[in-house]
Amino acid sequence: MIRGCFLMTFLKNYGFSSVAVNMLISVVGIQWSAIVIGFIHNDIIGGEKFQYGVIGMVESSFATATVLISFGAVLGKTSPIQLLVMALFGILFAQLNKYIGVEHLHAVDIGESMYLHMFGAYFGMAVARVLYDEDVEKSEKEGSVYHSDMFAMVGTLFLWLYWPSFNGGFAGNQSEIAVVNTFLSLAACSVMAFVTSSFLNEKGRFDMVHIQNSTLAGGVAVGACANMPMDPYVAMIIGSVAGTCSVLGYKYITPFLASKFKLHDTCGVHNLHGIPAWIAAIAAAILAATATLDDWGQDIADVFPEIGIENDELTGRSPEEQGGYQIAAAVVTMVFAIVSGLLTGLFLKLPIWNAPKEGNLFDDRVNWILPDGFPQGDIISQAAKNNYESQQL
Repeated sequence: MIRGCFLMTFLKNYGFSSVAVNMLISVVGIQWSAIVIGFIHNDIIGGEKFQYGVIGMVESSFATATVLISFGAVLGKTSPIQLLVMALFGILFAQLNKYIGVEHLHAVDIGESMYLHMFGAYFGMAVARVLYDEDVEKSEKEGSVYHSDMFAMVGTLFLWLYWPSFNGGFAGNQSEIAVVNTFLSLAACSVMAFVTSSFLNEKGRFDMVHIQNSTLAGGVAVGACANMPMDPYVAMIIGSVAGTCSVLGYKYITPFLASKFKLHDTCGVHNLHGIPAWIAAIAAAILAATATLDDWGQDIADVFPEIGIENDELTGRSPEEQGGYQIAAAVVTMVFAIVSGLLTGLFLKLPIWNAPKEGNLFDDRVNWILPDGFPQGDIISQAAKNNYESQQL
């Protein structure tokens, strides 16, 4: 909800929808995800009772966060009812995918980099591809203004502070490891995001899009392996790679996907969630494959339930096999997300959903009673532009 209600408010004429609609769908999604989780992860049909408490509430929130990520790819281009339908399908498919990964592949993902971030990113991008409209590229309302970017930055600060507990909340005996690894990854990621953003600008200036988003990529990139014992420099390398790749994604990959594949990603979820999730999957696979009893001790069995310890020897899966299953879970997640996203997009493309068209894209006026003086964004941005040009002269 924090991400949806703050980080997505960068659009100058779409603030009400970014805050309130995402909040509404978050609440609906939490209730729907509780039902879905009960049926998929608990055998209700077989007669088992589904106990819903604080842990269940947190799991429902995690499940809802998946579609909040997906919304970023279609932000400003869909109606509220489309987002609601997208949430219902997205949560269902995401939990089916997680069931496959957890119950059948037994792939470990303590921070849900694969099951949450990767699925959410590619599901949303697949929907965005199906819903692509030429009018999106012509819209002048998609940009931000100074105050909308500042407000969105609040979401970045909240997420940065909360991410260690996000990755470490379910880590059990490894919770301290998860928190420290996440913090180190985020710190290194933030440094490299600033450095790369400045390096890519001919005048050495920072881009607020990069700072709002790429500084968080380290939290995603270390999520799948946050609870795994590693040297501090390893977590910092993961974060550094994530921050660099995320900024490069915003600079080059996002416009490439829009121009060559007609895939318009409003928030750049691929760069903040998709790419870092793959870094997380690869890092977790490498750490799993190279784990040894001498280095990990009892942690190896605690982190990987399929690897046992008996008479000071490893039993069950070998570390190499576990590494292979980690990559398999990532591949399955990406394929499942894309296919289910394409199907959901086709359903959302039906004319019954009253999707916004032409001049109504990225505009609150379609669904809200607005105060006098709206929109302020165009006025402020033009004034700022004139002031800047006069200073340059």
